[in-house]
Amino acid sequence: MRAGSGRRTVRARRRHRAAAVTSVLAALALLLPLQTAPPASATPAAALAPTLSLSAQQAGKGGTLTVTGSGWRPKTLLTLLICGQNMIGGTNACANGAGRAVTTGPDGTFRKEIPVAEPPKPCPCVVHAATVTGAPAAADAPFTVAGHPVAPLPQEDAGGRLSVLAPPRLEGSSGLLTWFGAPPQRRLVITVGNLGATPAKDPVFEVGTSHGVYAPQWEERQWQGTVPAGRRQRIELPVELPAGAHGDYLVSLKYGGKVLAEQPWGVGRPWGVTLFWILLCVVVPAAVFRIGMVVVDRVRPREGAARTPGGAARTPGSPLRTPERAHRKPGSALRNPLRMRRRAPAPDAAPPPAGPAATLPWFTPDTAPSATTSDPADPPRAKGPT
Repeated sequence: MRAGSGRRTVRARRRHRAAAVTSVLAALALLLPLQTAPPASATPAAALAPTLSLSAQQAGKGGTLTVTGSGWRPKTLLTLLICGQNMIGGTNACANGAGRAVTTGPDGTFRKEIPVAEPPKPCPCVVHAATVTGAPAAADAPFTVAGHPVAPLPQEDAGGRLSVLAPPRLEGSSGLLTWFGAPPQRRLVITVGNLGATPAKDPVFEVGTSHGVYAPQWEERQWQGTVPAGRRQRIELPVELPAGAHGDYLVSLKYGGKVLAEQPWGVGRPWGVTLFWILLCVVVPAAVFRIGMVVVDRVRPREGAARTPGGAARTPGSPLRTPERAHRKPGSALRNPLRMRRRAPAPDAAPPPAGPAATLPWFTPDTAPSATTSDPADPPRAKGPT
């Protein structure tokens, strides 16, 4: 019995050892491909080494140049430009009007003919190819435009290279005058770092403001101070918009010809100006109307007034103003009926003697008009006894 049980134990141990060796071999088989295969990120980097080759190293304006490329991403849109000064100033130094676009093939190659044009900057010139979409990639090939001027390359600035380290922000608020159309003002606060080897002393920035589709209006802003090499600095720059500005604006910051940051700015409408114009349109016509009514009231004649041949106005029922009494004052009894009543003589007083103008014609019974004249149509009347 003991011999049988010992054999069983040995067999079980062998089985356990075989299973352990099998598992170890399987693990090694899985790990070996991972160690021998190159990293996934290294394969595209090694494959993406874009290059350019030209059919000629020199050509004159109006000619044709064939550009061949390889090592680009498949099915990628590229732009081909002829640029001056080795494209130090960016696309501003390139003949953009004569540029061409090309799409790479499945293997990352292309072949394109482009016209030879003179760039706006002098040579040394290059043929520049860059991607339009996707991850950025570019390549340059030296080229000479025959007959184009040649000038030495501009010297690079020995000052520091500043870069924005934190998103910019606008600080400040609008006052009461801004509500009535005063220019809105803010402070652009940014944190920059000097990535160069030399300090940047009194850097000059360019602050631009744009509205809608219009291009930014740039203004120079010099910051007084020094940004040491490898250090960061908080910088505040004033920003001001024109009077009456409202709507959505974009504030841009440029340094060394490169845009460092952009910050949107929403400006409210100056409602005080609108209120002023509304009041002006209401008050001025009302004032003109009142002045016109006063003038008309002064000029027009009074109702019921009459004018004598001498030019004096007389109302109905008022005594006639004779020339003899024209020298009297307006408050005299001639123009005041109450005073005339007070000064009227008593009933038993003797009447004043009548003057020549007050003599009335007297008729005798024989000369009266009714006795001397008669209507022919009337029948004769009988005379009674006298």
